[in-house]
Amino acid sequence: MVAMLDFASMDGMISMADAIDLLEKTMAHEARGSTSVSPKFITEFKGGAMRVLFAADSDAGYCAMKAYHNINGIGARYVVLLYSLKDGELLAVLDGRLITDLRTGAASGVAARRVLLTGAATVGLVGSGNQARTQLESLAAVYDIDSAAVYSPTVANREAFAAEMSMKLGFPVTPMGSAEAAVRGRQVVATASKARDAEPVLRAEWLKDCRLLCAVGNTRRQFAEVDVACFRNAGVVIVDSMHALEEAGELRQAVAAGALPATKCATLAEVVTGAKSVPSEGLVVFKSVGMALQDLALAAHYYERLAGRPGTVMAPDVASLRDRGKVLAGA
Repeated sequence: MVAMLDFASMDGMISMADAIDLLEKTMAHEARGSTSVSPKFITEFKGGAMRVLFAADSDAGYCAMKAYHNINGIGARYVVLLYSLKDGELLAVLDGRLITDLRTGAASGVAARRVLLTGAATVGLVGSGNQARTQLESLAAVYDIDSAAVYSPTVANREAFAAEMSMKLGFPVTPMGSAEAAVRGRQVVATASKARDAEPVLRAEWLKDCRLLCAVGNTRRQFAEVDVACFRNAGVVIVDSMHALEEAGELRQAVAAGALPATKCATLAEVVTGAKSVPSEGLVVFKSVGMALQDLALAAHYYERLAGRPGTVMAPDVASLRDRGKVLAGA
């Protein structure tokens, strides 16, 4: 039987702090060599695109595939398939929307736990969508935050974000009229914009007081959300996966410009296990493109919590095992 887990059944089942813990545990598995992670496979088609990611975690006993597609003018849909590594059985089909937003925020939280701050933090945000929300929630789960500021191009969106998150998190969030105004002077900055341009929306010259920059909005080769100088000025650049160096346009630009030598780059798993250290001062950049291993960590937890609960929809096996005897007989 296959658990069919929709957004409503999963919503609220994992806190942000728990999500950060789950990713940290999975990063430790990665550091031990117990995981396999694919690059992102992208297929463009008329009117949209499909992206597919895969990961396996032998310590956890699961593998997972996420597929998400975008139809121009409509939006994106996300599906996660969770399998047992023991016998290959399909265990669950999960709506991947919440998983994607939560794990993207939690990954920044994992990085933030390694970047120490003195006193209460101030946060600047570029973007006011779902991923900007989980970025701020994640940072609030790690730091004592004094205040935050947010910019997005649509006035109504940034004002709604500020009002909602001020009430939810208990500190003032102020809408600002430009990206520069939102981030200048802030100790922690997160970019989760929908920018689709090779021209960055964030510049290093605005980050004089920034200790941690989390750039999560762009995952495409042809675009860039932050400029090359952000990587040149950083003491260390943390990536969730080494695939990011090929998948994110700003990282490709930084490598091409000589601003990101291999000695400056560390994976999140290396930082979590202490294999690579984070400087005690100066700018740290975390660049995330997302990885199926993170999706797997949350999907497995949702499955373990929900599969046996009354009311969970269980479907017949939709990935039946081929009869090996018939295969050998040439049937």
